Amino acid sequence: MRRRRQSDRRIHLLLILLLSVLGLSLVRAVWLQTVRAQGLGELASSQQHETVTIPAGRGALLDRMGVQLAIGEEATSVYANPQTVTNPRAVAVAAGKALGVDPDVLYPQLLDKSKGFVYVMRKANPEKAKALEEQHLAGLGFLPEERRVYPQGGVAAQVLGYAGLDNRGLAGLELQLERYLAGRPGSETFVKDPFGRVLNVVRSVPERPGRDVLLTLDHTVQANAESVLRSTVSQWGAKRATAVVLDAQTGGILAMAVAPGFDANAYSQTSSELHRNVVVTDTYEPGSTFKLVTVAAALSEGLVNENTPFTLPYAIQVSDRVIHDAEPRGTETMTVAQILSRSSNVGAITLAQLLGPQRLARWIERFGFGKAVGIDFPGETPGIVLPVEHWSGSTIGNVPIGQGIAVTAVQMAAAFAAVANDGVWTAPHLVDHVIGGSRTKPDRRRVLSRAVAKNVLAMLENVVSEGTGTLAAVPGYTIAGKTGTAAKPDPVNGGYSTWDYVASFVGVVPASKPRFVILVSVDEPRGAIWGGVVAAPAFRRIADFALQYLEVPPDDPASLAAAPASP
Repeated sequence: MRRRRQSDRRIHLLLILLLSVLGLSLVRAVWLQTVRAQGLGELASSQQHETVTIPAGRGALLDRMGVQLAIGEEATSVYANPQTVTNPRAVAVAAGKALGVDPDVLYPQLLDKSKGFVYVMRKANPEKAKALEEQHLAGLGFLPEERRVYPQGGVAAQVLGYAGLDNRGLAGLELQLERYLAGRPGSETFVKDPFGRVLNVVRSVPERPGRDVLLTLDHTVQANAESVLRSTVSQWGAKRATAVVLDAQTGGILAMAVAPGFDANAYSQTSSELHRNVVVTDTYEPGSTFKLVTVAAALSEGLVNENTPFTLPYAIQVSDRVIHDAEPRGTETMTVAQILSRSSNVGAITLAQLLGPQRLARWIERFGFGKAVGIDFPGETPGIVLPVEHWSGSTIGNVPIGQGIAVTAVQMAAAFAAVANDGVWTAPHLVDHVIGGSRTKPDRRRVLSRAVAKNVLAMLENVVSEGTGTLAAVPGYTIAGKTGTAAKPDPVNGGYSTWDYVASFVGVVPASKPRFVILVSVDEPRGAIWGGVVAAPAFRRIADFALQYLEVPPDDPASLAAAPASP
């Protein structure tokens, strides 16, 4: 009997213990399902569901022949979810060995369980990332991405610009054409187990690739122009040199070169000063190349013809300034054609005084100076043109010879192209068309009559055949062009520098049937300052190559036969 009572007592104690455990479990279950339900639900969701963005492939930039200038290259971004990484140190060491990342930097990030996503390495080598993936380490993820690559290296780097690590355009055409190149990213939402392994894809939004863009650039002409500019900068110890090769009829730009340049693949390692496309973004005082506008205006207003003679002294007084020609001479009689070919400052000012400030200002505006040409490139400056109501008494002596006015290289090239294109100004452009879209239709407007344009072009031939631009001559071809030598403004002492100049040459080739306008400017050359000495030879080399490469037939065979044989 006693044993039976003891047995019943043990059973009761065991029952009470069981009921207590069940009661505690019930209380905890109620607490978890009510008080802690929301927090635990969010934690479970974060551990089981993961959404990643799938970047869209970026469109390519192609030259006019379809050669790739900017493309996307396969890469893999490796990331981790610290909440599902079971062995942070092992992951950090493995990533260090496979990808070359610093394990000591990565390890603390993997320990931070408050984060659900950290990059292990952005845009890693796909083969190295694959080797890491095959180790099946919990918590790691691998995302296919693109890395922007410039196959031609430094060719057209200032024009193309560059895209950043996230594949967004940051400069140049990469920035200008972002809406076409970028595409639309997609996304995928995964369900993963506690070890980070994908169990299922519950939602997927496909990405839309960006569109390719065909440019007017010719990478071969561009590369040659850059090579010529580099040697010119080296030869003359210059600060910088620029060149534009413009299709005289269409306004398409075959080359837009700046030296020194940089490799777009290593843009972050080079000075931002080298990134700027100064052909579009910077201004300079054009000097005598601007006499084209003065002469064309006087002809168009019917004040003179090419044979109108003027008796010109060596110097002329304009208000409080005395302006003279570049080379000392006595008083001479020059025709309008000779004023242009010999680049007489006194002659150009005399023509401007016939025009008067109001008419000269209208022609400056008509040629497109003082406003942006509207080129498809970011950061274009409109130049600096003083409103005629603010002109001083000496302005009529400065502006006609290209001083006291600032232009961009692309504006000046467009002005000469208007003369070459029978008087029709055409907006310069770099984009031929977006693949799948229509071709660019540039703005056009008549600036000069056909007769005046042909007259001016013939006068510009004299500049090369017997004037200041003889070193620009290309055997076998007629060349029409103009030299420019302009002192740079002195920002410290005021007035103009006696040391720093911009030497330039702008030419049309072949003059009998214009195909190209080529501009070359050299900033701060040393040893010589004259456009006919410094810039004209660079023009000749760029023009000679482009004519041969693009198989433009000679229009002056006699000069080809008379040219000395190459050594």
